[in-house]
Amino acid sequence: MKVLVLGGTRFLSKRIGAVAVAAGHDVVCAARGDHGRPPDGARFVRWDRNEPVPAVLASLRPDVVIDVTDTPAFAAQAVKTWPDAHWVFISTLNVYADLSRAGGNAADTPLVKPDQSGDPQAGPKSYGAMKVACENLVRAGTASSLVLRPGLIIGPGDPSGRFAYWPSHAAQAGLDDGELLVPGEPGDPVQFIDVGDLADWAVRSLDSRVQGCFDAVGPSLTKADFVAGLLKGVDSPAEPSYIPSDWLTRHDVAEWAGPRSIPLWTADPQSAGHMARDVTASLEAGLVISPVAQTSRSTMAWLKATPDAPVTGLTRAEERDLIALWKSH
Repeated sequence: MKVLVLGGTRFLSKRIGAVAVAAGHDVVCAARGDHGRPPDGARFVRWDRNEPVPAVLASLRPDVVIDVTDTPAFAAQAVKTWPDAHWVFISTLNVYADLSRAGGNAADTPLVKPDQSGDPQAGPKSYGAMKVACENLVRAGTASSLVLRPGLIIGPGDPSGRFAYWPSHAAQAGLDDGELLVPGEPGDPVQFIDVGDLADWAVRSLDSRVQGCFDAVGPSLTKADFVAGLLKGVDSPAEPSYIPSDWLTRHDVAEWAGPRSIPLWTADPQSAGHMARDVTASLEAGLVISPVAQTSRSTMAWLKATPDAPVTGLTRAEERDLIALWKSH
């Protein structure tokens, strides 16, 4: 099968390309090449999507196009160029207008209004609105399509450094005989998807031409189960120290990403459903989930092999200070 990956040089799109090559597909990756090279076995064509489609790409007749763009103009150009292909479009949970309700799914959660021209740097709402516009273009202009809406994508190669925070801190806590700071309560939900699981699902879907829209996250876990898997994956004897979210926010700890933050954590009740989506339909459509310990282990191995890999969030010293302060209050 001829598979055209629009991207293919880093993280998710590169992993999809690698899985497609391993599955025996004829893979072409089209990208600027600024963030790396495509996986071994894939053909690379340089393309800046601000420019017209190069003739060598325009002449291709792929069976499948896989795209991760958040820019509607890019999606429109690509759909117009390869309308007869089956498309797999990687979208996002940010397309949903209301993520306050736990148990929502792709069939019953309203979408934000599409935005054909917004700036993705303006924030999650603009990003989601642009992804909705891209989804609409793909569904309306292609022979058939599969839309996958991931939440937080984790695992080796993550350029955001968000999940890397957790195995890194879990391992450090085990080495310094300390505790691992965990925001909230043990029963709070956590939800994400391993980059390999998402790539495997996307490629497996090609043979049967799975169609429709699905949330691409694993079943929701409690924080207690998440932490247990995390510690097991890095062989850490550390114990979790649960600290209430409101106390952390009062002490200037940020949510989700960035300096002095704790990733995979949100205290906003309007985002409660973001970590508790119903993915029954996704599992029935072929999504297979890896254990947390496996993802933790593979991410830690990547961190050890990649000294300059990004790790966002609190430093271990800041984390220890917060735990001590909480215990003394």
